[in-house]
Amino acid sequence: MEKEHQIFGIRAIIEAIQAGKEVDKVFIQKEISGELMKDLMKVMKRANINFSYVPVEKLNRLTPNNHQGAVATISPIGFIDLEHLVESTIESGKKPLFLILDQISDARNFGAIIRTAECTGVNGIIIQKAGSAPVNGDTVKTSAGAVFNVPICKVEHIKDAIFYLQGSGIKTVAATEKTDQNIYDVSLADPVAIIMGSEDRGINPSVLKIVDEKAKLPMFGSIGSLNVSVACGAFLYETVRQRS
Repeated sequence: MEKEHQIFGIRAIIEAIQAGKEVDKVFIQKEISGELMKDLMKVMKRANINFSYVPVEKLNRLTPNNHQGAVATISPIGFIDLEHLVESTIESGKKPLFLILDQISDARNFGAIIRTAECTGVNGIIIQKAGSAPVNGDTVKTSAGAVFNVPICKVEHIKDAIFYLQGSGIKTVAATEKTDQNIYDVSLADPVAIIMGSEDRGINPSVLKIVDEKAKLPMFGSIGSLNVSVACGAFLYETVRQRS
């Protein structure tokens, strides 16, 4: 974790959250207690900050400083509001192309996806606050700096974002093997949001129930799936092809 993208110490993290800093995640030492830690937990829950309990050894690896049992990662970018993202894209006259990432948790995969999204003209990426990869040094490096060019929106729930997009006239297409429909049989020329699932579980079943269409990539080898960033690239470039 790059030093400029972290905060250590319980009081410092509380103050950062209260000041509106873009805190991606807080790592908390297992079995730690105390009044100040209780205050931190209250502040994190109010702000819906993602956190996890870790051994003290992990915190010691993150920073040699006196962390008091808590280290936070700070995003190097600001996040955009979903309504503003959609409205500004439509008002610009561009044909909307959004990407929804359903709890992709690996920062390098996230960075690679952002890089491809920037190259294919994606108007914005939508992620869920809980369970998603942080925007950290690995993300920035793997994206080759594209993370500073593509608007990213954090939402409470992916399903609510899908309903909002559908209500705004944007078709939602899930990339999933749980369909008989091939990607080349789906129209991506219209305003569309493509949904990619997590590395291990794919798209949440509850999300699959509400999307407009599902599509899969043809697979001819013995391995039944692609890396999510590679699959995402295939979907985005098929969108480019159809719109050309």
